Amino acid sequence: AGWRQAFGRRPVWLLASSREGEEALILDAFAAMRVADLLLVLVPRHPQRFAEVAELVAARGLAFCRRSAGALPGSTTQVWLGDSMGEMAAYYALANVALIGGSLLPFGGQNLIEAAACGCPVLLGPHSFNFAQASEDAIACGAARRVGDAAEAAAAVSELLADGSRLAAMSDAARCFSQAHRGATARTLALIEGVMAPRKGY
Repeated sequence: AGWRQAFGRRPVWLLASSREGEEALILDAFAAMRVADLLLVLVPRHPQRFAEVAELVAARGLAFCRRSAGALPGSTTQVWLGDSMGEMAAYYALANVALIGGSLLPFGGQNLIEAAACGCPVLLGPHSFNFAQASEDAIACGAARRVGDAAEAAAAVSELLADGSRLAAMSDAARCFSQAHRGATARTLALIEGVMAPRKGY
């Protein structure tokens, strides 16, 4: 909430839990976009790649800062590198729209339900086989949208940011989708207890 307040109305596109090769594709697509004040937040999946991703951003001449440096992005910052651990929910809560990493290239994607729980509209690349059912369910209910590549992702971000009502509808659908998937642990325990319960005659 503090981050969102600090950024005001500035639009934020999050690449969440990105994998090798995806950051370069998104950085190039982002550089070609014409969305005023758009901030790209990159959060690599693996901490050992934080320095590598910082070099990718610097090589493109984009103004960026790192979460590990402590300061929030300024008005001229184009890219914020989320080189921190345990803060993904905060990044999702900040973002207007998130592309789930690992789905743009054939890594199988990451869990999108955490994004949905924060009311963050989701974009999925063509590869979400690690969470196939959840991905299809999210798309079907309007919480997520499939894109074919980085250029299509950038176009979808531009389109959604220009259509506040559609973005809000995706956010509402994301929260509903998350609520519908709560309670799995309790349901599983209830099934186990039913099997383990003593039965008459034994």
